[in-house]
Amino acid sequence: ARSILLEDGGALHVGSENCPYRSKAIISLYGKATEGASVEGYGKKFLGVGRGGILELHGRKPRSWTLLAKTLYPGGLRHGRYVSEKRWSSRGLNVCIVDAGTAQVMAADRFDTHLFVDEGRRLKEFLVHQAPGSVVAMAVGDSAAKSLTLETRLFLRSLLHSKSILHLQHRQPWALIGILGDDASSTVEDAEPSQGNRTSRLVMAAKDFKTYEGSSFRITAYSGWIKGVPHHGFKVEMSEGIILDLVDEVTSWLPGEEIVIASTDYSMHQAEAFRLLPCSECQSNQVKIDGNPLYLHMGEIVDGVDMRAEVGILTRNILIQGEMEDSCYGPNHCQFFSFDTFGGQIKKNFTSVHMAGVELKHMGQQILGSYSVHFHLTGDVDERGGYSPPSYLDNLAIHHCFSRCVAIHGANGLLVKDTIGYDTLGHCFFLEDGTEQRNTFHHNLGLLTKAGTILPTDRNEAMCLALRENVHGDYIPVPGTDCMAVSSFWIANPNNNLIENAAAGAQDVGIWYIFHRVPTGQSEGQYPTGQSELTPLGTFYNNRAHSNFKAGLFLGKGVKTSKASAENPREYLTVDNARFRPHQDADPRKPRAPAVIDGLIAFKNNDHGAWARGGDIVFRNCGFADNGIGLTLASDGTFPIDEGCSLEVTHSIFVGESNNVGSQGGRNSYWGRGAGGEYRTLPRNKSFPIRGFQIYDGPVRLTKCTFRKFTPTADRYASAIGFFMKNAWQISPQNNVSLVKIEKSVGLRVFLGQPGQWFGDNNSDGDKVAIFHDLDGSVTGFPDTFVGRLDNYLIRHPGCLIVTRWNGMICAGKYAQLYIQARRPENLTLSIARAAYHSHPLRLQGVHKGVSYQQYQPVVMLEQAYIVQWDGRAPEDVILYPINFNRGDWLHVALCYPKGTVFTVVGDLYQRRTGRARGVTRYAAASSYLRVVNERNERLFYFDDASGYLFVHLQAHEARKGHSYCSQHGCERLKITAQMPSGLPWSCTLNPFLEKDVGKQPPWRIQERAVHCTQCGAPWVQYQILLCSQILTFSFIAQVDDEVFLFHDRGILFLVLDACSGLILSRQHFDTDSFTEVAALATSYVETSVQESLAMLGYKGKPKPSWIKILNQAADQKPASLQYYVPLMLREYRCSRAVSQADLHVTKWTHYLRSCYGMSPVTAITF
Repeated sequence: ARSILLEDGGALHVGSENCPYRSKAIISLYGKATEGASVEGYGKKFLGVGRGGILELHGRKPRSWTLLAKTLYPGGLRHGRYVSEKRWSSRGLNVCIVDAGTAQVMAADRFDTHLFVDEGRRLKEFLVHQAPGSVVAMAVGDSAAKSLTLETRLFLRSLLHSKSILHLQHRQPWALIGILGDDASSTVEDAEPSQGNRTSRLVMAAKDFKTYEGSSFRITAYSGWIKGVPHHGFKVEMSEGIILDLVDEVTSWLPGEEIVIASTDYSMHQAEAFRLLPCSECQSNQVKIDGNPLYLHMGEIVDGVDMRAEVGILTRNILIQGEMEDSCYGPNHCQFFSFDTFGGQIKKNFTSVHMAGVELKHMGQQILGSYSVHFHLTGDVDERGGYSPPSYLDNLAIHHCFSRCVAIHGANGLLVKDTIGYDTLGHCFFLEDGTEQRNTFHHNLGLLTKAGTILPTDRNEAMCLALRENVHGDYIPVPGTDCMAVSSFWIANPNNNLIENAAAGAQDVGIWYIFHRVPTGQSEGQYPTGQSELTPLGTFYNNRAHSNFKAGLFLGKGVKTSKASAENPREYLTVDNARFRPHQDADPRKPRAPAVIDGLIAFKNNDHGAWARGGDIVFRNCGFADNGIGLTLASDGTFPIDEGCSLEVTHSIFVGESNNVGSQGGRNSYWGRGAGGEYRTLPRNKSFPIRGFQIYDGPVRLTKCTFRKFTPTADRYASAIGFFMKNAWQISPQNNVSLVKIEKSVGLRVFLGQPGQWFGDNNSDGDKVAIFHDLDGSVTGFPDTFVGRLDNYLIRHPGCLIVTRWNGMICAGKYAQLYIQARRPENLTLSIARAAYHSHPLRLQGVHKGVSYQQYQPVVMLEQAYIVQWDGRAPEDVILYPINFNRGDWLHVALCYPKGTVFTVVGDLYQRRTGRARGVTRYAAASSYLRVVNERNERLFYFDDASGYLFVHLQAHEARKGHSYCSQHGCERLKITAQMPSGLPWSCTLNPFLEKDVGKQPPWRIQERAVHCTQCGAPWVQYQILLCSQILTFSFIAQVDDEVFLFHDRGILFLVLDACSGLILSRQHFDTDSFTEVAALATSYVETSVQESLAMLGYKGKPKPSWIKILNQAADQKPASLQYYVPLMLREYRCSRAVSQADLHVTKWTHYLRSCYGMSPVTAITF
């Protein structure tokens, strides 16, 4: 049909909720953008549901998506597909050695047995040194017979059971595959009678094998002459059809259907689609795919973070599709798209709509309001709106569509569940006007979300610069700030629920909470100004975000809610500033309502794992890995707008460079060496400074978190904790860290930057005053200390410890902030120095340009004297705020002015929310500066006309609570108005304070070291096995938390670990050297000691966890080393109690096994 419209009692039913449709149903919408008339309110090429219309589509509901349970490697094999083909320059016997258990090519060589007799002896030595059980693939290149001696031929016949080698002739094609140490039945070979340089075919030997992990693969060797040219080669590749192991049962996925596997790397373009093949040998959680993957798709929990790739089914038995032209045409933005983007659309303003088990393909148009699925101004669609059952979208597959996935516009209470959005244009799951509330997104998957043209926030750089019809005048948009925000989940009101969704690849952001200061579009006027920024966050639980460029999760910013004008020429709905500050009932007079981000997994995002700015926001039970920056928490550049608020991350893990090394290609731009020397994909570029937790503004808290694998390289810095770069704004000394665990794999705990790429000159105001409080010493080793920048003499004292690698220092002391506002003029550089270090001033540029006042916000040590000067004539108005001062905290301040200046000095309490001041007190002029510094309870000032300094005593008289920068009564401040004579100089001496008045040198010297912290870090159970060389004479040691197991006898050590609790249940050593019945003893032990399932490097029991590992090494090779984080309490273990995702822990397994002090190789099996 060109269109279908249901209204006034019209209904379309396919199946029902209780009786889903089982056959195939297809609705095809056809038509071109340039043909026919539009229907008012709907447009063209649509399935519309008007008032009084009913749409009920209920198809078969397969499991929508799950996760890989075992890693899928490029080509399907852990070590990749191997192909070697040669023509000339390969004369002789060509040999390839393959490990039958891993499909890894272990060695390859050529032996010219045509010309050289010694090559036969070298061939024998080569084969003798290969491990028993290795696969030997051999093929003749050109000719191999002339100097191949009878002795060598007999050796090969005996070793590999060849039937043809004795009679191999000049230029005779021959290929063989055999197994060292096996019988003749394991050998396959093929030969063709010699015909000189002509053969009728390539001879080929091929044999199938299965890896330790259960993957079937084929080894092929071939040889022959084609058109007078010799050919030979080897292939190691998956057998036809790769079997995927999945976390969940997928018997509802059928042969011929299409699946998509998400990227687990930085580029979303590594998502890959495959057709399913019949698979009689598959288990209920397995499927077989047609084709070979190009990229690495993780199926493991890596370094404690769940990086298992999402796998979704794209086929449904009810299909709604748009019929498309072969290429772009007409007014369809063909400068950006080579393909037709005028698809079908479903638009709903209805009596009842329920869709389940439906596939949508080639839907959506690059036209405002013409989306794949569009709920348009429907109001409440749940019980509040009188709908029973409430409207829902369940188990939809929306793919290869041209405008969004699901657009919710002026609709509330909609359930969107088990829905996939793959390869679409513009924001995928999209809330439009900012009024949409109480909608629930549960277990949806968005991936490969690309830019579109409709809104500024949909657009990429080229679109942003080209589409300027709606800007004012000649304004040229700035793509990085006005546009470039396309997201898989665009949440325009915080009062919505996101539960167990996956944002698995968007051009910009995975999940973006964006704020509309006022409702926009057709919803204008529906709530008061600023309400959405005050609205509490709905449920955010166990969502995943990876393979996005800007951020996995972005919580902050807004859209411009005014039309383009001369005052603000940017387009309507471009990205703008906003501050999220949730309060109960969206009322700022009521208590704050902390926004909780629970269980976020963010990995392989180029820039940020997550960014959050606003009021009370708490991240807990989160995992951040392989992001450019793991997490940034930011409040505001001066004061937090929401007084007393703070941001926190707790019970979370940060990983710098995980064992997921990624894959080249798929638009990954950067490939280089990691900290361990391995090649891997990299975020941003090779020199980008990786940070786990980034501090910005404040106050922010980091507690009960674990950091691992942040190690700098020659090309880049990598630190567990860092600071926002090129920061012109404040950094609060209330920023604090406690109970963190920084593992030995972290090479740089803290880094405060240095001049160079990415850091610029590292000379902005915020760069200079960077600071945080280490409450318990879990970062520095010294409790109740502060970390600040090395060259900041406002906080430095003789007791500080210098840490050059950090460009920082560790200082004990009392610190706060001095907030300075300056007017008339507003363009001066401030110089502030502590009197004790008056020759080391800190110069601050301020943050504002071209506004009514300038501001500066240095961090200061309390109970000290400070000197303030300017690089020009002093401002006429200066306001000093003692912020983050507790009652009784004080400073002496001397400010430089021209001689003859007359002052008015007034103190008051300023209430920022109302803009009112109270308690106004006029300061009196003192007779000497000694009265000012000694009579601290008096409100006095003194101007020394000889030196040019105005002396004031700045003290907090009100109590401050919690994280508030000021007291609950308001911010105490001192307002200085100066009437300066013209024409007089303003330079002052360096230090006007006498030695006894500069403030006592603080007595703090760092001596006490933090004790070992058993409660630090996220709740991960560690399991560690160390190298024998590290523990003297012991060849093996295992440590689980604080319990150590020593093992130095030959044999097998069993450790039984409960996969539900992480506890060691049992241990037993079996001496394989002395007892011949060890197998029976071990079997009996396993059967009696383990009541349920048993995990080795393999696994006993029905499920097959993704963490099964096996590694073999010869005695003379490097130690066999396996390291893995084994998840505890997974659902498939069927633990006795119900376990929430928040309880998920992992156990770290590290194995180092080797022969020590002449002993035979040790075998270790761990459970």
